[in-house]
Amino acid sequence: QVQLVESGGGLVQAGGSLRLSCVASGRTFGSSAMGWFRQAPGKERNFVAAISLGGGDITYADSVKGRFTISRDGAKNTVYLQMNSLKPEDTATYYCAARGRYFSRTSLEAAEYADWGQGTQVTVSS
Repeated sequence: QVQLVESGGGLVQAGGSLRLSCVASGRTFGSSAMGWFRQAPGKERNFVAAISLGGGDITYADSVKGRFTISRDGAKNTVYLQMNSLKPEDTATYYCAARGRYFSRTSLEAAEYADWGQGTQVTVSS
């Protein structure tokens, strides 16, 4: 099992940027694809972005393509989500997730992620 701790959320005006970080403890990070999901109040948790173990396969939700960038740093056991051109509809709690040890490929399905962080709030004002 891996512990995931997100940071970097906050309040930003529309058009602004934030960078979320997710630090993973344990050995799973070194053998697992990683993802970001988000959940707005009263709504389902939705896929945002995912990155494979090697970083060569990256997938984004259509709503964030061209604005968000996911990356990972193996030396720091950290996955990032750079968010630019933020919109009010990006307001949500953002969760980092790990697919699990030896699951190296990305997935868009929350059910295929074994470990989750506690979430970090992102609020975009208009």
